[in-house]
Amino acid sequence: MTDFPVSALRSVELGTPDLPASVDFYTCVWGLEVVAEAGGKVFLAATGDDFHVLELKQSNRSELRKISFRSGSAEALASLFAKTVVAGCTVLRDIGPADGPAGGERFVIREPQGVVLEFVHGDRRKHGRVLPNRPERLAHVNINSADIEALSDFYRNVLGFRLTDRSKLMAFLRCNDDHHAVVLAEAPVNGLNHVAFLMPDLESVMRGSGRVVDHGYPIGWGVGRHGPGDNVFAYFVDPQGVVIEYTAEVLQLDDSYRFRGPEEWVWPPGRTDHWGIAPPKSDACKKAQISIGFSGA
Repeated sequence: MTDFPVSALRSVELGTPDLPASVDFYTCVWGLEVVAEAGGKVFLAATGDDFHVLELKQSNRSELRKISFRSGSAEALASLFAKTVVAGCTVLRDIGPADGPAGGERFVIREPQGVVLEFVHGDRRKHGRVLPNRPERLAHVNINSADIEALSDFYRNVLGFRLTDRSKLMAFLRCNDDHHAVVLAEAPVNGLNHVAFLMPDLESVMRGSGRVVDHGYPIGWGVGRHGPGDNVFAYFVDPQGVVIEYTAEVLQLDDSYRFRGPEEWVWPPGRTDHWGIAPPKSDACKKAQISIGFSGA
């Protein structure tokens, strides 16, 4: 098996113009729980062993402030830092003790297209207990890119990800057995497309989606089953305009998996998923997927 220097996607940080409303949504509706408050941020956990999967911070707009990855070792962390510096990334924090409640060693950079990335090792974990109908951990982050090939090269050549599949508009990259942890989507401007949360199973996607609908938030796309990754999906738009996804049954693979390109990822006319039952994506969801920028951009 490939020895990835990045072992997992850990968490994301979102800026929100209404912090109390966002906390209320992600706890009472989406299924996370507050585990800490520090430095003006609220840290929210899923049911798995990550100390947190989401950081929320008051901001003047909705924005992606940071993506956080876990590194497999202290040596891998140091190697990643050196490679990102050589690649021309802006260093925002050198390697050193993390100042958040999860602790560990970390460094923070801004990659050339504008995303702030944090890499951590030795961070605090908790004794998770996977519960039905609630998110277990993050599944992937989907990033809009005006130069998808350059960003794909960065993730592969600098961060050590592997390109798993490439559809007409998206590149799927992995750093462990999950089919993808990062998805890059071709777009006119750089920004956040959506954040996906892993649910325990298909039933949990369905029941969790029902809970969100009951609170007045319609499904923006789904429920359906994706092509690359073979995962079940249901998309929503949170109260501050961020697209979020419940997903489950993400394809697990090893080095024997055969890459497939755009010529193989083709749907019959009228279909947007494997099952052929997902209605077209809502206009609100499509608009939101290209409306969230990066902090500092």
